[in-house]
Amino acid sequence: MNGMLILAIVLALVAGVAIAWALKERLRAATAEARIGMLQEQGDLVRTQLTQSAANVAEEILRKNDEVVRGREQLAQARLEAQLKPVADTLLKFQEQVTAVEKQRAEETGGLKEQIAQMLQAATATQDEARKLSSALRRGAGVQGRWGEQTLRNVLEAAGLSNRYDFDEQTSTDTEEGRRRPDVTVRLPGGALFVIDAKCSLNAFLEIQEAVDDFGRDAAGIRHVQSVRSHISGLSAKAYWDQFDASPDFVAMFVPLDSALAAALDREPNLMNEAMDKRVVIVTPSTLFALCKAVVYGWRVEEQAANAQKIAELGRELYKRIAVMGGHANSVGKALEAAVSRYNQFVGSLETQVLTQARRFEDLKVEHQGKAVETLEPLESAIRPLAKLSSAETPPVRLVAGDEG
Repeated sequence: MNGMLILAIVLALVAGVAIAWALKERLRAATAEARIGMLQEQGDLVRTQLTQSAANVAEEILRKNDEVVRGREQLAQARLEAQLKPVADTLLKFQEQVTAVEKQRAEETGGLKEQIAQMLQAATATQDEARKLSSALRRGAGVQGRWGEQTLRNVLEAAGLSNRYDFDEQTSTDTEEGRRRPDVTVRLPGGALFVIDAKCSLNAFLEIQEAVDDFGRDAAGIRHVQSVRSHISGLSAKAYWDQFDASPDFVAMFVPLDSALAAALDREPNLMNEAMDKRVVIVTPSTLFALCKAVVYGWRVEEQAANAQKIAELGRELYKRIAVMGGHANSVGKALEAAVSRYNQFVGSLETQVLTQARRFEDLKVEHQGKAVETLEPLESAIRPLAKLSSAETPPVRLVAGDEG
């Protein structure tokens, strides 16, 4: 019974202690919860403050970073602009030059178009004139002959020859075969002359230009060669070189178009040699111009030789007249020498015979109004001879000179 009571008491004490401990722990837990709640509130406040502070700090950092970045960007942009300014100036100048070049190109293009239009217009006009000339030359041999003679006259005058002075047109000469009338005879230095004929037919050549196919051109070319060869034979048979004195043994056959001769030589390259074998020289405006220029040069050389001869004659005449003048100078020198000699004799006689007596009046105190008798000196200037003057007509003479100059 006591044991049970003790056990109950012990259990009661243990329960009390357990209850007290539980209450204490509960109080401690409540206190801890209160502290935890307080700490949580403080933590939330600190967290809020830290968050706000961190946000403020971050915002300040971002603001400062933005300012730094903006300053760096402005500095970098300024440096970049400073570095790129020469490039920009160069690009601006280049753009200005490109604009000027483009403007000039546009102007030149416009001028070129205008020039091309003028050239086309001139080419059209030339074609029209060539067509008119072709149709005119087809009217007959008389028209071709007059045109060839006019072209020949133009070439001779362009080379410097004068009509009726350096060359004659349509001169007539009588021969055993009858009267000959060469188109032009050109005078050469030394009294010689040579004949130029301008009657070459161009009908076949005109047919070559108007042919529409190769067959027609070849046929017209063969006729053209035959026409030129026939004219060469006819000129050779006339033998103009035998009808004039001191004439070269050839006759010049004038073809008024270089292209006409070229067309014949394209089909017959040996045509020039055939002509020269027959004493016929085929000439065109260009080659005849060079030949006439040589004639003009020959005339110039002959004129210079004639002038040199005249100069020599004038020199001989001048020398002769100088010799005559030297003779007169010799006479003057002799007269001066005689005058000097007479003057010295006169002075000597006056000094010894007259003045000695006249000075005695001074010794006798004769009034002479302050005029003394002057002393006369003889002339002693040397006479300079002209030793370099000598000729067959006049021997060396001595000329009188007042001084050595």
